[in-house]
Amino acid sequence: MTPLIAADLTAVVLVTGMMLALPAMTAPTTPFGVRVSHARAADPAVIAQRRGYARLAAAAGACAAVVSAPLLATGGGATVVGATATALIVVDLLLYWRSARRLRVAKVAGGWRDEQRQGVTVDTGFRTDPVRLPWSWALPAAVILLLTAGLGWWRYGDLPATLPRFTGYGVDATGREPLTAPAAFAPVLYQLVITLLFPALTLLLLRSRPDLDAARPVGSARRYRVYLRGVARLSLLGGTCLNLGLLVSALQLWAVVEPSALWTVVMYLPLAVPVVAWLAWESRVGHAGHRLPALPGEEDEDSGVTQRDDDRHWFLAGTVYVNRRDPAILLHARIGASWTLNLGHPVAWVLLAALVVAGLLAAFGVIDLPQRENVF
Repeated sequence: MTPLIAADLTAVVLVTGMMLALPAMTAPTTPFGVRVSHARAADPAVIAQRRGYARLAAAAGACAAVVSAPLLATGGGATVVGATATALIVVDLLLYWRSARRLRVAKVAGGWRDEQRQGVTVDTGFRTDPVRLPWSWALPAAVILLLTAGLGWWRYGDLPATLPRFTGYGVDATGREPLTAPAAFAPVLYQLVITLLFPALTLLLLRSRPDLDAARPVGSARRYRVYLRGVARLSLLGGTCLNLGLLVSALQLWAVVEPSALWTVVMYLPLAVPVVAWLAWESRVGHAGHRLPALPGEEDEDSGVTQRDDDRHWFLAGTVYVNRRDPAILLHARIGASWTLNLGHPVAWVLLAALVVAGLLAAFGVIDLPQRENVF
């Protein structure tokens, strides 16, 4: 078995495993992004869609392996591996969306939304006593930034006239560029942006609209607080790991170590830490903390109402939200530890317009964006 075939099969197994776990990353009351009551969480229609999606996703993974492996064995390049993984993700997402559509049809046909009185729950404590940003978790990223800056200051006078080309995360040893202060300290500048940006984004997540359950208001509010505290720590941990990888990039850029495949692996290793931590946290606490154990008094909590049905505002299996009457800009999506913008809010369109303008400026060469390194 050639390394490319091994890499291809590994990618297929990882993608298939991740996509098979996708339905489990939603709350029981939002299977495939569709709002249902607790009484309908184990409905035969829900179970049928879960099983159908699992069978089709597994079959898609098997087909991807059967088709791509012979192409690589007959001389296909490394791009086949990336194309296979990308195509498999797209197919699985379409299958997920298909299950969401079918579940919506079953929900409407069965009249589920009229079975119980609907309502919403509000906990003003998230405004008067919000979850605090754990600043201590941001300190390691700042320490790595200062360490990199000090090392760069020490090395700057001994650097050669040209440097390897910095690609945004790593270096290209085959390309050289003239020595200038911006080129030499590019990793430090990236670290500075990450050190400032991650706490700011984390603070926005902590202040976004909480995802509470009207059927179990007390328990869901407590669980969501625990969930937010974990999310904040993991987010800041991600910034630390990115800065650590940029430190390894800087070592190669400043000729402290020679650029090589080994150091490229070392550079990417820190990124595995937040990924594994996120997966472990998500599997333990569940979407918005729904898997956390109930405290005494919460076991049989039932307000007599079910969460308001707002499926008409959610699109693409609970990942896109559009509601002009909702003042919230940022809110928890219906899949995994993810947030989404309210595209019905004018501020959201301003942010998207800024991203489009930045993309157009980069496309026409007005500004430079970091180059994406090919994993394969």
